Amino acid sequence: MSRDTSSKSKRQQEQEQGTVIRVHYDADKGRRITLRGSELPLSWSTGQEATWSQGHIWTYVWPETSGVLEFKPLLDDESWSVGGNYRVEAGSTVDIFPFFGAQDGTLHKEHDFHSPQLGNRRSLIISLPASYSENPLKRYPVLYMHDGQNVFEDSTSFTGVAWRVDQTSRALAAQGLMDELIVVGVANTGSSRAYEYTPGPASDRGGGADLYGRFLVDTVKPWVDARYRTLTGPEDTALMGSSLGGLISFYLGMRHPEAFSKVACLSSAFGWNGLDLVNEVRTTREQLPAKCYLDAGTNRDPITPTRRMRQALEERGYVHGKNLFYFEDEGGRHTEASWAARVHLPLQFLFPWQSASTPR
Repeated sequence: MSRDTSSKSKRQQEQEQGTVIRVHYDADKGRRITLRGSELPLSWSTGQEATWSQGHIWTYVWPETSGVLEFKPLLDDESWSVGGNYRVEAGSTVDIFPFFGAQDGTLHKEHDFHSPQLGNRRSLIISLPASYSENPLKRYPVLYMHDGQNVFEDSTSFTGVAWRVDQTSRALAAQGLMDELIVVGVANTGSSRAYEYTPGPASDRGGGADLYGRFLVDTVKPWVDARYRTLTGPEDTALMGSSLGGLISFYLGMRHPEAFSKVACLSSAFGWNGLDLVNEVRTTREQLPAKCYLDAGTNRDPITPTRRMRQALEERGYVHGKNLFYFEDEGGRHTEASWAARVHLPLQFLFPWQSASTPR
């Protein structure tokens, strides 16, 4: 094992030699990181040593300038990293932040969280991914979910059935089907839910969406970013919700592109106020979300307005499988159980494996 602490810049020299793989991991003293992969001189049977440098960066240079390499790091050439194979195009540099231990995450709860914009209080429930405590060098994309009491635990859900997003996202990440992420469940306040989740002039029916948006952008997001190792840019930050939660996700994705670039809208109330939001998508010059997931069930769910939103987005140039994912759930209903059964789809679409930004 080589531990080179020279102050001389090595990155340019390494890139001139080929493809640079940088593994960020603070291994215990005396331990080492190796790599196995699909192309020589790597193989899947025996690991090649990576070189340690300050900052706990383990570097391996693949001496090729064309092709694609699939690889995985190992700890002491025995323990494989959790998740899928990593990919790197020859001639480029890739930074990865693996972990090798248990696949359990944790829930943190912040009760009585005050909103100065709305003049009320609620709970935030934060799901930290499996690697959070093992690899302190890693930062994570963030998903903000409305109706937060329904997101993780059956005991707090309206119907006794939660989405279990923490369990689903951990399982998908372990299979290499999506990146790890932090999920923030923002609880609703019961009687003011319809007010906070709907746009339009303020009235007894609703109209508090802009204030709720300012609460998320100016209060919740800065608080989360200050306390957890997040990737703070809009390219790594998403919104998700169902019913009115889907409506407000799309609305805030349009109104706050500086904070959110991706939205998932399940069984959304796009029929609100005479299809106002659908019509706005067709005519506005404002920025639309970079990626959008839409779905609805076929059993007493708002599938017709969802189809109209899909059509409006396609008219604006959205392409299914690229920046749009549309799904109709045959037999799906307007229930937490239905949303839990298909939440893996938006998670994989918005946060595919090895898509998160590299921390700077």
